[in-house]
Amino acid sequence: MLRIHFTDGDLARVHLAREPDPVWETLLGLHQLTAPRRGLPVFAPWRRDARARLAGDHLAGPVRMLSALAPASAGYWPDFLTPGASADGLAAALEALHATPGPRLHQEMNRLAGTHPLPRWAHGLARGERDRLEEVATAFRLVHRTIITPDWTGTARTTEADRALRTRVLRDRGVHGLLDSFRPLMDWRPPVLHVRYPEDRDLHLGGRGVRLIPSHFCWNTPIALADPTLPQVLAYPVAHPPAWAPAATRNRRPEALATLLGRTRARVLTALDTTATTTELARRLHISVSSASEHITALREVDLAHSQRAGTQVIHTLTPLGTALLRGELPPHAPSL
Repeated sequence: MLRIHFTDGDLARVHLAREPDPVWETLLGLHQLTAPRRGLPVFAPWRRDARARLAGDHLAGPVRMLSALAPASAGYWPDFLTPGASADGLAAALEALHATPGPRLHQEMNRLAGTHPLPRWAHGLARGERDRLEEVATAFRLVHRTIITPDWTGTARTTEADRALRTRVLRDRGVHGLLDSFRPLMDWRPPVLHVRYPEDRDLHLGGRGVRLIPSHFCWNTPIALADPTLPQVLAYPVAHPPAWAPAATRNRRPEALATLLGRTRARVLTALDTTATTTELARRLHISVSSASEHITALREVDLAHSQRAGTQVIHTLTPLGTALLRGELPPHAPSL
């Protein structure tokens, strides 16, 4: 169990990541490819395509490098791999990685060496050799470009659905409601957030606050930084629809959507472009609560809508597939370096 202790100052500094974090998604996505017992069905099509792209681009070396530094089976990887600058994108993260002080590299790599044997090149990294840092940065660029960028739209849409839910709860119930909305993954017992975790430790934020990172590839257990003195983050798994969003057909028209779903159900789908409870949806569309509930259930059964309880409310959002259907097409590509 990880116990995160908040002060009043920390509660004022809780914030949600505005988009998927590129370095966390790269490392956690790599875990989904390399962990022997993580053949999760939701990632099966992505895993097949990602492995084919890695093989086609001959990237076994970069994969081995990152896997040696952040192995899927280990309970620790160096914090310098996930710098706080990643909130501003991959380029900023890699710039911060380049600037990692030598003593910190030495300390974190020594700790990593205590968990499993390291390849010879890793000892040069522990000594602060800048060319080794450049090799790690290059590995990040190549692996991110190959396994994350092609499906960035799906990753962003999945995490945005969670972010929309949390933002709604924060608006309606404040930061205490936000922290309470993570049950059963986390248990908010003010002033301590109890997080299901593989090790038992206490983390005192001490007024620094925490950045909450909804992650597409994180699974089952949230992940925090190992060093308690760093600005703190908590990457946590989001709910996934049963299938990852496929590419949508272009040039859909509202009339075609109504023909496909029925006029009222199409209106419900459109209204879910922003989060809503069943009652709010009924009021917004001037239909009965029972009718709104029926249409939401139908949309949920075909993976177009997602419902999640937050306290006493059930909040509905579109799934990535529902958003793609509503908007007619997925955005073209993620930004790349």
